[in-house]
Amino acid sequence: MRKQFLFMFLALIVANTSKAQTRTTRIGYIDMEYILENVSDYKEAKAQLELKAQKWKQDIEAKKLDINTLKEGLKAERALLTKELIDERETEIKFLEDEMLSYQEKQFGANGNLIHQKAALAKPIQDQVFTAVQDIAEAKNYDFVFDKSSDLTMLFSNKRFDISDQVIRVLNRTDKREQLTKKQLKDQEAKESLENAIDENPAMADRKKALDEKRTAREKLIEDRRLEQEAKKKEYDDRRKAIAAEREAKKNGTVSEPAKTDATAKPATTGTDATAKPAASGTDATTTTEPVVDKAAERQKLYEQRKKELEERRKKILEEREAAKKAKEAETQKTNTTNN
Repeated sequence: MRKQFLFMFLALIVANTSKAQTRTTRIGYIDMEYILENVSDYKEAKAQLELKAQKWKQDIEAKKLDINTLKEGLKAERALLTKELIDERETEIKFLEDEMLSYQEKQFGANGNLIHQKAALAKPIQDQVFTAVQDIAEAKNYDFVFDKSSDLTMLFSNKRFDISDQVIRVLNRTDKREQLTKKQLKDQEAKESLENAIDENPAMADRKKALDEKRTAREKLIEDRRLEQEAKKKEYDDRRKAIAAEREAKKNGTVSEPAKTDATAKPATTGTDATAKPAASGTDATTTTEPVVDKAAERQKLYEQRKKELEERRKKILEEREAAKKAKEAETQKTNTTNN
C-alpha cells in the first residue's frame, strides 16, 4: 500500500513538473505531533486523559493483587481442602483473571477507550490544522504539504521547509485576536508579517538571529557597566565613611588629653600616682584608636577583594565575547562552505 502511494506521489510530481516547467515545485511538511504538543487546549485535555489512564492502571493493579492473594491462600490451604473446594476456588480465580484481562483490553487494547479518546481528543485540533495548512499553502503557493509524523516515510527533511510553527501561529491567532484592541491587532499583524517573511527567507532569519545576539551582548555590556559603577560608588562611600570614622576617633583621642594635665597638677598626689595616671590615660587612647585602625585595614582588604572580583569578571566577559566571536566566524565559514 505504501509503495503504491509513493508511486502515485511521484507520478503527481512528474505530471505537475511537465505542466509547469517555468515554476519551481514547492513542497512543505508539518509535524502533527509537535503541533498538538504546542496547542494549549490539547495539552490540558491530554493531561486529564492521562489521569483517567492512571486510574485504570490502578484498578488493574488492584485486581491483580486480589487474584494473587487468592492464589496464595489456595496454595497455603490446598492440603486441607477437598477436591470440590479446590475446583471452586480455581474457578473463581480463573473468572477474576478473565475479568481483569477483559477490563485491561477494554481500556488499553487496540480498540480500547484510551485509543478512542485520544483520537476524539485530537480530531478537532487536526481539523483546524488541515484548515490552517490549506490557508498557508494557498497563500504561499505550496504544491504539496506532508505530515512528518504519518505513515509516509521521510528519509530526509530540511528544517527550512517545516511549516509547523506557522500552523501553530495560525491556530493561536484566532484566540488572540478576540482579546486584542485595534492597535494591538495592528501590531500583531505587523509581527506576523515579519515572522512570515523570515520563514520565507532563511537569510533574513540568520540576520535576525545575529541582530538578536548583538542586542543581547549590548544589554549585557550595559548591565556589567552599571554593576561596575555601583561597585565603584559603594567603594567610594566606604572609604569616605572610613575616613570620617578615623577623624572622629582622633578627635575623641585629643579630648582625653586634658585629664593627663589634671592628674599631674594635683599637689596631694604622689609621684607614683601621677606617673600611673598618665600611663592609664595613654593606654585608653591606644585602646580607642586600635579598633579604628583594624577597621580601616579590614575595609582596605575588602576593597582589594572587590577590585579583584571586578577584574576577574571583566576578564570573563572578554573571554565570552571572544568565544562568541569565534563561534560566529566558524558558523559564517561553515555557511560559506555549504553554499560553495
